[in-house]
Amino acid sequence: MKDKYVDAIKQVVKPIRDRVALSVGRAVLRLVDDGVPLQAVQVEALSGEVRDRVERLQNYGFTSVPLPGCRAVVVFPGGDRSSGIVVATDDAGVRKRGLAAGEVAVYNNEGDYILLKKGGGIEITTTKGITINAPNGVSVNSANGVTVSAPSVSVLNGDVIASGISLKNHTHTGCQGGSTGAPN
Repeated sequence: MKDKYVDAIKQVVKPIRDRVALSVGRAVLRLVDDGVPLQAVQVEALSGEVRDRVERLQNYGFTSVPLPGCRAVVVFPGGDRSSGIVVATDDAGVRKRGLAAGEVAVYNNEGDYILLKKGGGIEITTTKGITINAPNGVSVNSANGVTVSAPSVSVLNGDVIASGISLKNHTHTGCQGGSTGAPN
């Protein structure tokens, strides 16, 4: 008689247990559509279970297009496998490794990264170059100076002014033979 009640309870609880078990899962990302308001991805979840147009939620202020083959965590609200949401992705093959406790890095698959270092400081590493687009100017404030180590520094348009003296328009007085003209 006791087994009959246990079996009946198991039978009633089984659909709920199954939905809970299917509500969160690991997946492999296959495709990404970044041209829609909320990024849509294709994932392969359970063995051979492919889900298209799955929304991928990202943290505000950060966005990325992960590479196919990266791992994902998919939440299926209510255990409904037809409407998943990707809540996390990671790619062990390109993830920046070796960080100290508390450090944070933003990185890509080509080796470029911005590292917020333990104890302070920021390190930027790139394989190509850095472009800053700032139509209203760029300011650098440093109590200890600025050091540039480069074979050349170019100012394409405009002037360089140091301590109020223009590199483009300054003249020298008191030179033997008179003052010099402005540089060409």
